[in-house]
Amino acid sequence: MNTQPTPNATAATELKGGSAASPTRATPKRAWAALRRRFRGVNSGDAGMSTVEYAVGTIAAAAFGAVLYTVVSGDSIPDALGGIIEQALNTSV
Repeated sequence: MNTQPTPNATAATELKGGSAASPTRATPKRAWAALRRRFRGVNSGDAGMSTVEYAVGTIAAAAFGAVLYTVVSGDSIPDALGGIIEQALNTSV
């Protein structure tokens, strides 16, 4: 019969403030140490991921800016805005 606690049970006991040997002893130092051990490898698999996300976001923003500039600098938008302003100025109240 195996009487040793599992690693998750040990970490859970330590997070509650004690250790696997004495669950009644509560110290913040042990709780922080248990948290550090438990979550040590959480961010290890995402190396470089944020850089790629920023690069894709920058390219998307530049493409959107290019499309917007092309649409606004074309003939249809200034003509439409001029027509709206002219109609608003010539309206009789």
